[in-house]
Parts: sequence; C-alpha cells; structure tokens
Amino acid sequence: MSERDKNEVAWREKLSPEEFYVLREKGTERAFTGEYWNVWEKGAYHCRGCGELLFQSDTKFDAGCGWPSFDRPASEGVIEESQDASHGMIRTEVLCKKCGGHLGHVFLDGPTETGQRYCINSLSIKLEADD
Repeated sequence: MSERDKNEVAWREKLSPEEFYVLREKGTERAFTGEYWNVWEKGAYHCRGCGELLFQSDTKFDAGCGWPSFDRPASEGVIEESQDASHGMIRTEVLCKKCGGHLGHVFLDGPTETGQRYCINSLSIKLEADD
C-alpha cells in the first residue's frame, strides 16, 4: 500500500494525535511552540508521515513568524502545492508529495534569492541531525 493510500485508521496508528491533526487534518500548531521554530542544528528535515526528505537545514532562516521557515525544498518534486481558501484568505498550502501530508504554507516574501518562505509546522517534519 502506498503512503497516499493509507486510511485514517492506519494514519492514527502511526502518528501521535497532534501529528495527525497537522498532517492529516490540515491543522496548524501555535506560533513559537513547535519543536523546530528556533533550532539551528545542521541536518535534513524529513516528513513525519512517510520519511521523505523535504528540507535541508542550510535553507532554513529566521522569518520571525514562529514556525520553521525554509527558502526551498530539498529537491524538485518532493513538495506539492494546493490553493487554500480557509480562514477568509487565499494561501498556497504545501503538502508532502509522497504521502499527501499537510506541511504548512508557502509565501512569496522570503529574504533570499528564491523569494519564497516555506512556513512549516514542526509537527509535520523530523530533523535528522548531521553527525
């Protein structure tokens, strides 16, 4: 069974209730509360749902928004974007392409040459620190 084909029961068995809320129900953790919003260790950030490599620490920056922010994905084809019209605004939702898990949103106000700010929930990613 592919990661995208898992049913709700399988996801609930794999994820904590908080991870399920963010990854499967498109929830958002409160700003400045997530595990990685102020972490600067070198390493790679993987999807908590399926383990896909999503972001590298050298693309992480302090956006002052209270969530981990990156200026680009680790490689092309690992992120999927979708229009999000919730909460009375239009945003671009970011999903893990492999499992469909909700990661956060991308904004076009980043400070680097990409101009992008991938604003990601800590509950949707897991840092694999460099040795």
